[in-house]
Amino acid sequence: MKRGWQLSCITSLMLLLMACTQQYADHGLLFNSDSERAFQSAKIHTELAAEYFYRGQIEVAIEEVNEALKAQSNYAPAYSVMGLINMSLNENNKALSNFERAIRLAPRNPEILNNYGWFLCQRYPERMDQAIDNFMAAAKDPLYATPERSYANAGLCEIKRQKYADAQIFFQRALLIQTNFSPAVVGMIEIDFLRGNLIDAKTKLTQFLQNNPSTPESLLLAIKLERAIGNQLAVDSYIFQLQKHFPESREAAAIREGMIR
Repeated sequence: MKRGWQLSCITSLMLLLMACTQQYADHGLLFNSDSERAFQSAKIHTELAAEYFYRGQIEVAIEEVNEALKAQSNYAPAYSVMGLINMSLNENNKALSNFERAIRLAPRNPEILNNYGWFLCQRYPERMDQAIDNFMAAAKDPLYATPERSYANAGLCEIKRQKYADAQIFFQRALLIQTNFSPAVVGMIEIDFLRGNLIDAKTKLTQFLQNNPSTPESLLLAIKLERAIGNQLAVDSYIFQLQKHFPESREAAAIREGMIR
């Protein structure tokens, strides 16, 4: 990524944040001009870290988190993003430490609750109830911009412990907020697949893929579905699409490593 773009991005974010800054009451801080500048710097660097993380630029994301914490050492969202980075690197102990610190600093921040819930769901199945509680606390926060994400995450976690009826309820709640929300739609189709309704699942998934951008999750489900039906040509086609369009995804890695049968 060119440095000029990064500086332009920082400038744009600075203008946006100066124009419209939202703060949660649980921060418990009153800012003078110096501390406000530190807060804004921490916020901007954290948002850049999250962007780099989702682009797969892990080293740059870590640098941005470190810059955020230099600006404000108790900025909770920075620890949450660092937890996601640790999670992606399978550094579970570090991730747990960073998420717990984020929660201590901002116990009602919905984004942090959502991220922490996802971590617990994926890495500590014995703490699944706590993960669901975190998702619900996030989803019910009136200041949370994307509650459908937490409902969908809760549904995906309920699938992991084969509680399909509960998962379906969570997906339906997500779809009431945002019609055709991809993770929820694919989650509902996955329930059909797991219940053995292969024809219905294939019909719905084919329609979804024809009318929406594909995702690693939808392509992986298509691979598993076509494999169950016995259509190897379709399996190979979906594997090719997954590896071509999402080579860095964990779904693509799982296929390459033979973890999906």
